[in-house]
Amino acid sequence: MPNGARPADALNGWAQQIGTKVGIPVVAVQAYGYAELVLTRTQPACHLSWTTIAAIAFVESGHGSANGAVLGVDGSVSPPIYGLPLDGKGGRQLIADSDQGTLDGDTTYDRAVGPLQFIPATWNSYKVDADNNGVADPNDIDDASLTAATYLCQGGRDMSRAQSWWEAILSYNAVQPYAQKVFAAANDYGQRSRS
Repeated sequence: MPNGARPADALNGWAQQIGTKVGIPVVAVQAYGYAELVLTRTQPACHLSWTTIAAIAFVESGHGSANGAVLGVDGSVSPPIYGLPLDGKGGRQLIADSDQGTLDGDTTYDRAVGPLQFIPATWNSYKVDADNNGVADPNDIDDASLTAATYLCQGGRDMSRAQSWWEAILSYNAVQPYAQKVFAAANDYGQRSRS
């Protein structure tokens, strides 16, 4: 891998085939597949599949297309994706600003950031620079996917076990209908990618 090259680019052929089958942008499929590959090497007992990361990204941001954002060929989303303020209204959690607005541009409340919608405290605890550009950026699908994978596999989880899978998804967002949407999307991607 040339220094500074995006490692996920090595998955281009596979990602082109899968992306066509499942209707996900190739650059996103590369990021999800790369996250699975890294976790297979670093935490093999986790058994995390790219379909789970893809499903979370679909539910959270339509694979980086929320609020009119566009996913670039380098994996970055533009403009950045910010969730609603976590101000305790409309069923949202109440989370006061934890990052002085550095990641989310909000100095009053935290907001979820990027295609996988990380709250700043979680991002800062788990962040990974997956594309080797020197910056761990929640608005980059490569970094966000590998960070999500690392987060989901924490604590020795085995994602091939149903109870661990549900536990991981609910730790990401503790709302049962959310977890159901992620399950349905992951299942759909798995079936369609094998057809």
